[in-house]
Amino acid sequence: MITAIALDDEILALKIIENFAARTEGLSLEKIFHIQNDAQKYLNKFPVDLIFLDIEMPSKNGLDFYKNISQNTKVIFTTAYSEYAVDAFEVNAVDYLVKPFSFERFQTAVEKTKAALQNTEQKNIMIRADYKLHNIMLDDIELVEALDDYIKIHLQSGQNIVARMSMKSMAEKLPAQEFKRVHRSYIIPVKNIKTIVNRNIHLGDFIIPIGDAYKDEVAKMIQK
Repeated sequence: MITAIALDDEILALKIIENFAARTEGLSLEKIFHIQNDAQKYLNKFPVDLIFLDIEMPSKNGLDFYKNISQNTKVIFTTAYSEYAVDAFEVNAVDYLVKPFSFERFQTAVEKTKAALQNTEQKNIMIRADYKLHNIMLDDIELVEALDDYIKIHLQSGQNIVARMSMKSMAEKLPAQEFKRVHRSYIIPVKNIKTIVNRNIHLGDFIIPIGDAYKDEVAKMIQK
């Protein structure tokens, strides 16, 4: 699932993107913004995969706004001015939509984003916890444990990061080939599995039970 936001000073343009996103499989438009500062504050707390970004805006243009984003976020520029296309692709934009654009053209841009994300080797995730944004390297994760409305990320360093989010949301952030949910309460990195004995996975110092709902997925994992 691609998580996205949209930033445009025109409300109608945002509504069109919102409508198109609702009809596009595999895309979740989390928020829409018409004020740049609001969008920046959101990104500081909740990194996303993609931003639909207008270029001509009152305060700072979209190109400059994107250059100042610290996260590795993909961008699709949406603008009424075709003359910015070269500048857009110089900052590695996934696509460049000239207004008014069709739903079909919008879908094409999203498909390009999916391909770009798949071709990018993911090495880290950004997690908001304790009023800070944590940059967590995937190789450092020992396992993820569910704690009611929270998750606990166990790291190789012995540090634990507790964040308010669901296991489903966490699973969507992690590369599916490298991390598997094996129990309603556990997500584990496949490469760290030592042995599987009966219905238990031995993972370093941890012994993780295999949940009934996940035994078929674990069986497939073993056969590969």
